[in-house]
Amino acid sequence: MLENDLNVTGTLVWYYYICPREVWLMARNITPDQDNPNIDLGRFIGQNTYQRDKREISFGHIKVDVLRKEKGQLVIGEVKKSSKYEKSAFMQLAFYLLELRENGIEAVGELLFPKEKKRVKVELNNELIANIEKAKKDILRIIYQDAPQEPKKIVFCRNCAYAEFCWS
Repeated sequence: MLENDLNVTGTLVWYYYICPREVWLMARNITPDQDNPNIDLGRFIGQNTYQRDKREISFGHIKVDVLRKEKGQLVIGEVKKSSKYEKSAFMQLAFYLLELRENGIEAVGELLFPKEKKRVKVELNNELIANIEKAKKDILRIIYQDAPQEPKKIVFCRNCAYAEFCWS
């Protein structure tokens, strides 16, 4: 893998806070089980909610689910099917906010959980930026490893689309 090929993406940040093994797999384009019902449900929710906002906006190597202006402030949103992985979603959205800031765009973030009718505000601060920078370095360390970490049973394995890859 060439260094030029590597970019930390929001998806990798998301997986980093759940399972580092998934970071390695995803970075190598090893596709998770696309027949996993959780993937289908996530796609359905993403495609059928927040229809009035601009959706799936790509900028550089990030892609935000929802974009709108609110009282003159740019708001980017990340739509998730549940708050079960809220920390991962929070850090993914913080990563997007930092990427935008580094390109001269100030925004605030909002995690959106339509099934739960829940919204969580995300705003950058120095501590959050330091955590994202640390995560980005560790994600690159994981990606550069020759092999993924050994599978380790965690609570998230039960619904993971990589379960067959790790446990069969």
